[in-house]
Amino acid sequence: MLHTNLKHILSKEDFEKTISENENVMVCCGRMGPMCIPVYAAMTEMRNRYPNVVFADMDFDIPDAAVIRNAPEARSFMGLPFTFYYKNGKTVAATTSIQSKDQIENILKKEFNSLLQEY
Repeated sequence: MLHTNLKHILSKEDFEKTISENENVMVCCGRMGPMCIPVYAAMTEMRNRYPNVVFADMDFDIPDAAVIRNAPEARSFMGLPFTFYYKNGKTVAATTSIQSKDQIENILKKEFNSLLQEY
């Protein structure tokens, strides 16, 4: 299991349940490496600001992570993490490698019509 403060997806069944039971889901599939940790940190920071989005991680090295590793959208991906955005159970965006908070926020706003909660 990854050492983050995000919801952990631990199996294919947990993955399917998460994306089917929640309208907007962002899953970062990676390791505790230098390209992944900044994405987890951005997600952790944003989760309270975007209450209509479930922010989750999934360990890239578990067998059940094949649901992301082998997804058609990841066919050309070269670097970790693989980050997928799901709307009503369907992939609406996918990125590879490190992403800045601004890049993530742009996807959230575009794909999920997410409004920033001001605190």
